[in-house]
Amino acid sequence: MQLDPKYRQASLYVGDLHADVTEDLLFRHFNAVGPVLSIRICRDALSRRSLGYAYVNFLQPADAQRALDTLNFQRLLGRTTRLMWAQRDARLRRSGVGNVFIKNLDRSIDSRALHARFSAFGAILSSKVMLDERGGSRGYAFVHFQEQRAAELAIESMHGALLGARTLFVGRFQSRGERARLQLQNRAEQPFTNVYVKNLGPAVDDARLWQLFAGYGRPLSAKVMSDDQGRSRGFGFVSFDSPEAARRAVEGLHGRSLDGQALFVGRAQSKAERQAELQQRFEQQRLERDEQPRPAPVARLYVRNLDDSVDDERLRGAFAAFGSLSRVKVMRQDGRSKGFGLVCFDAPEDAARALAAMNGRMLGSKALSIAPAQGP
Repeated sequence: MQLDPKYRQASLYVGDLHADVTEDLLFRHFNAVGPVLSIRICRDALSRRSLGYAYVNFLQPADAQRALDTLNFQRLLGRTTRLMWAQRDARLRRSGVGNVFIKNLDRSIDSRALHARFSAFGAILSSKVMLDERGGSRGYAFVHFQEQRAAELAIESMHGALLGARTLFVGRFQSRGERARLQLQNRAEQPFTNVYVKNLGPAVDDARLWQLFAGYGRPLSAKVMSDDQGRSRGFGFVSFDSPEAARRAVEGLHGRSLDGQALFVGRAQSKAERQAELQQRFEQQRLERDEQPRPAPVARLYVRNLDDSVDDERLRGAFAAFGSLSRVKVMRQDGRSKGFGLVCFDAPEDAARALAAMNGRMLGSKALSIAPAQGP
């Protein structure tokens, strides 16, 4: 099934690689399908150990498509590799659009079998069965469809269906932030009897706290927290005999002024709940930052020591895996390469990655020399 043109590049992501797989092995593996421009195994910056994934750049998108069709889920050094179109838009990956979560998966179902079963509903960008440290299935998986409608069809058709020996749960993927937000919402809607209050003045003791809250129901306890010297820490807890009384207290006292300070009164949370709320707020702030309009900075790299055979297209292919490119140009005089060129990225961080990975890398018969380009 053919993909939308926005996904049809000449660059593939190769995942689930064995730590001993080398660029040379990947080159021989993929070059049998079509001419490969460059290969980059992503490595730890300090140890230089493989992170388990790589990018392969082909000269032609058709060759990349052929590799995706024929080499996906093949084994290299005993491990099944997983291919997908390289997708640099982090917002697309995090949005959850077209992404399906599957659990209660039979342990015999691998990524290849999962891909084969769910491809009936539409073009798949990625399918992955999550594995444990021994390489066995953890019993859950993710399938990312190109279109949201395909994901909806998969959920409608496969939720509750039998695959292998188990009945599947198939639902919409939820990000960590979304799951945390729903958990907090569910907790907030549950009955509670313990109330947390802060912004208490130094004159507020246990007795006064009890008296303040007794107007909303019968407190079982009221405690102002203190330090080692017995001084108030400015917050406390009140436990009621009924959820109704606790909720009335929150509604009636939150924001009320006491000794010149506005009280915060809310449902008391466990440590785990507080951590989940902080995580949810962090995720929400990150998503809001991602959605804000940003200028489109251009980061330029000056590439020297180019082989005479390297033209604009081949230079573009060598750098395309690192991010979106706005301009690629091999400088020429009288039709012949001058041995240097310019590569412009849309994002400075992509240019930084390209500089670190490609400086000194062979392209044709020469090792590239790369530096940040100065000037406008």
